[in-house]
Amino acid sequence: MHAQHRRFFTNMKEQQLPLYMESIGFNQAQENFNRPSGYPCYHWLQTIRGEGEFIFGGSTIHIKENSGVLLLPNEPHAYKPSSSIWETMYITFMGSQANVILSSLVLNHSSFYQWDPESELQSYAAAVLDSISSDRDVSELDVSGDIYRFLILLKKHGRVNNLPSISHAIERLTPVLHLMEECHSDPNLGLERMGLEIGISSRHLNTMFKQTFGMTAYAYLIMFRIRKAKERMTGDSSITVKDTAHDVGFRDVSHFVATFRRIEGVTPEQYRILY
Repeated sequence: MHAQHRRFFTNMKEQQLPLYMESIGFNQAQENFNRPSGYPCYHWLQTIRGEGEFIFGGSTIHIKENSGVLLLPNEPHAYKPSSSIWETMYITFMGSQANVILSSLVLNHSSFYQWDPESELQSYAAAVLDSISSDRDVSELDVSGDIYRFLILLKKHGRVNNLPSISHAIERLTPVLHLMEECHSDPNLGLERMGLEIGISSRHLNTMFKQTFGMTAYAYLIMFRIRKAKERMTGDSSITVKDTAHDVGFRDVSHFVATFRRIEGVTPEQYRILY
């Protein structure tokens, strides 16, 4: 980027989209900002080069490369350069479902994020700005999708409070996920064996699964078994419910039927008829 300041504003505010971008920009020489009343939209700021000092929520954060801040609307804040060069990218966005979407992704807090240098997150905002500048979408609907993609990348690669990112956690849990794939038909597969696969306790395993998938390791295994059951029943019309239950690791067919109905809202036989 050679221009000192590139910015783009959209006309999407009146469209009542679930998510819309208000503005996006690059600043080669970031100036001081002090907003005692915050900004009326969600506000993302990240460092491209150099370092800045960001103050919000009573804390002072040093934003270097591969880090940024996401602020909720009207969050008081201030920021300024703390190095001779501070290049930044920013995105502001809102939407009729913005709060719901961020809440479902557990991004509904003003937070400081960090990520690995090779993460797509570092260059994503710049790529969106380049795309907008070179190929203007008159409807601007693509930009709405860009915002959702940005939030997914932040959820997947962003680290908060030095906790591992989801992408790192999944990488660590991959041997356990492979074990589920290979041994889900074994009714004796449990937390202790899964934890031993990566050398951690059952309690730590559950913590990692909750942080990564929003559920315990055992709950994830049950969901995995039900998914495998759906694949079997819809792939072979001759397989019985009893055989399906056995094939996916349930000792008792009545327990399988009750679990399937609780998760899917219909019995296994009803599901097969539907699909």
